[in-house]
Amino acid sequence: MTAVVEPAASASIDPGPTHGSTPVIEMVDVGKVYAAGSLEVAALRAVSIRIERGEFVAVVGPSGSGKSTLMHIIGCLDVPTSGAFHLAGHDVSGISENQLSDVRNRMIGFVFQQFNLLAYLPAWRNVELPLVYSRMAPDERRERALTALAKVGLADRADHRPGELSGGQQQRVAIARALVTEPALILADEPTGNLDSTSTAEVLALLEDLHLEGRTIVLITHETDVATRASRVIQIRDGQVWTADEPALAASAPAGSQP
Repeated sequence: MTAVVEPAASASIDPGPTHGSTPVIEMVDVGKVYAAGSLEVAALRAVSIRIERGEFVAVVGPSGSGKSTLMHIIGCLDVPTSGAFHLAGHDVSGISENQLSDVRNRMIGFVFQQFNLLAYLPAWRNVELPLVYSRMAPDERRERALTALAKVGLADRADHRPGELSGGQQQRVAIARALVTEPALILADEPTGNLDSTSTAEVLALLEDLHLEGRTIVLITHETDVATRASRVIQIRDGQVWTADEPALAASAPAGSQP
């Protein structure tokens, strides 16, 4: 079996406060502009968002709305052109790429539509991968990976490779991988996009259970029925966002309006 090479330690960054009343996500007038030749395209326009610790929030918007750009900034995959962004109390608006990578690994647990599991590794080895970058001892990594798999109901599948698991099971392995670092935020990008209705219900129920345990979850989706499972919805359109207590309220807002 191909060995997983442990990388050299990256530049470290203090993750900042992770308790008390500090919000997990705080954006103030965040903008993102992309250059396209001589043109500039504003993907986000003066976005201000506050997500408290323990919230389950869905971000909803059609293609081209700025939803993906917002997800990339929340996930520290990109940085704003303007405005301020604090993650768990730490300013990540203008830090270096090495520091961004460190923040992503230590503070954010990602769940993607495509699962992103390594086919040649058993489930527990996939789950432990974020801990490899933390330089944790192998025995402790395995123990934490097995604990995370048990939390998502896959303790009996720890030695199965992705090809031996259903789509719903693979996504639960991905959720276990997101949990294993005990991150400040779980960021789920279209996590049910490749699942059938039964697996979709199972994954959403799992996210709800994690929310009830106090996890902070941001769910990116274009499906209103999926967004209804969150406790709050942020709808994005034309690079601008607003919040609503219920998805139906946000969906009923007339085009071009802002509460």
